[in-house]
Amino acid sequence: MLLYLNQVYFGRGAYGVEAAAKTFFDKSVTDLTLDECATLIGMVKNPSGYYDPIEHPENCMDRRNTVLNNMQEEGYITKEVYSLAKNDPIKAQPRTVQKQNPGGLGGQFSEYVRQVLEKKAEKYGFNIYRDGLIVTTSLNSRMQKHAVDAVNNQLKDFQKSFNSTWNWKGNRSLLNDALDKYIKQSDEYKKAKTDADRQKIYNKLKLDNDFVEKVKEREIAVQVGFVCIDPKTGEIKAMVGQNPNFPFKYGLNHVTQIKRQPGSSFKAFVYTTAIENGYSPAYTISNEPLSVVIGGRTWSPKGGGTGGMVSLRDGITHSINIVAVRTAMEIAPVDQVIKMAHKMGITSELPNVLSLALGVGEVSPLEMTSAYGVFPNEGIWVEPHAILKIEDRYGNIIEESIPETREVISEGVAYIMADMMEGVVNEGTATSIRNFFNRPAAGKTGTTQDYTDAWFVGYTPQLVAGCWLGFDDPRIKFGGAYGQGGRAAAPIWGRFMKYVYDDPQTTMELKYFEMPPDVEEANICSITGLLANETCPAYTDLILKKNATRKCSMTHAYTPTEGSESTGDPPPGSIGF
Repeated sequence: MLLYLNQVYFGRGAYGVEAAAKTFFDKSVTDLTLDECATLIGMVKNPSGYYDPIEHPENCMDRRNTVLNNMQEEGYITKEVYSLAKNDPIKAQPRTVQKQNPGGLGGQFSEYVRQVLEKKAEKYGFNIYRDGLIVTTSLNSRMQKHAVDAVNNQLKDFQKSFNSTWNWKGNRSLLNDALDKYIKQSDEYKKAKTDADRQKIYNKLKLDNDFVEKVKEREIAVQVGFVCIDPKTGEIKAMVGQNPNFPFKYGLNHVTQIKRQPGSSFKAFVYTTAIENGYSPAYTISNEPLSVVIGGRTWSPKGGGTGGMVSLRDGITHSINIVAVRTAMEIAPVDQVIKMAHKMGITSELPNVLSLALGVGEVSPLEMTSAYGVFPNEGIWVEPHAILKIEDRYGNIIEESIPETREVISEGVAYIMADMMEGVVNEGTATSIRNFFNRPAAGKTGTTQDYTDAWFVGYTPQLVAGCWLGFDDPRIKFGGAYGQGGRAAAPIWGRFMKYVYDDPQTTMELKYFEMPPDVEEANICSITGLLANETCPAYTDLILKKNATRKCSMTHAYTPTEGSESTGDPPPGSIGF
């Protein structure tokens, strides 16, 4: 019985009776009163639902009194003691539970683990609340603390910037929807016994200025989804699924439970497909304005359109939309991009439309981060996971994690993409990272239409991490350039990596992205993508050795200097066309 009480789940993240005493009564188990002990014992039957003392105090009291009555009948307490104890109110306080901050150390991670365990319960036939399971997870407590600190330090001033631009006057319907949601989720409303009582409470709260102001504050709280994964093992090392300053027990985990458009961070899959198809980063694409007729309607992507030819490398570094779209039109077809994204770990359905090159499909931050892990892991995808081992109360192993793995791209393609996306951090849209972190790093920013979502997904040779910022209600938008991925999300990533790599206890040594044997530097014809001859407009860049056997046979109209531009036609059968 002692072993059972030290392991059983009591709800709200508390495993074991000592943790439950601290969680619900803010004291050690040795200091609990009789009625408090009976409360905890009664909760074991259904800790996260019917007998939760905060959500259902009346049910909890009835169950507690049943325990007290049984104690009286068995002679453990007298009838007088029972009569006094059964009238004691439930003393668990919401303020005590608030200490288990859903946005704090491991809050959403623990809930994610619980959800995974519930799915496994049917397979193995265990009860996650009553069977005293021993669960070993992948969370690194120091990295988790660094993640929370990175988020808090960014949001401190960033929230003020948003608040200064937001005006509720033109968003009355949004406020009404928010009030409706929060009123119906309030304890007062849920405890009402009749529809008439609920309507009275509803009307009262809707006119309560303090309540309304709290709803406004919570509704425009910038939400965040941040996750860090070891790309070689797939182990989730840190997860922040909500704004830590506005923890909300009914809220979503913004790492695992939302899907949003990734914007330009999706371009990594477009350029990976192009490199996989045999193109060098030096290959150039037209940056002329573009209009495409789709279904009888004309679509003209914004971002670029200044003319000339732009290399794939510069296209991703500076996130030029027209270059990404033309890349998908000419050398990385959308159907191939979709296949590539799915192979790399994107599980969401993606629309087969040209605008997918700009990230119109909806994905979760966990999917995106897992997919980017292919790059530092030499082209191999490893399934992300939070549970390493599940044991029963006696230490017998029920399951040990063996994540799924698959080779997605060659080591050479992974390295070339890392080399290209280092440019994003060093001189492109994510240079804000260098305000915090100066070790080798690569990644891609993302900003969706009207500054609705801000993304940065990136990696070092040892870690991959993704960050999303936005709002639960997509009608709320950042509405300004401060909401770009490079300004909103990338600094969180940079802060996190600085904290982790500066922490001597995490022992993260200095490593670089190392060029594999199947890649070499060469002079590349920017027109054909082949090895340059003496007349080619050429760039010195990377190429896969398997594509380095063919040389451009085209004679250009003039002998260029490195970096010059040309619009000449390539010879038939060249890689570039």
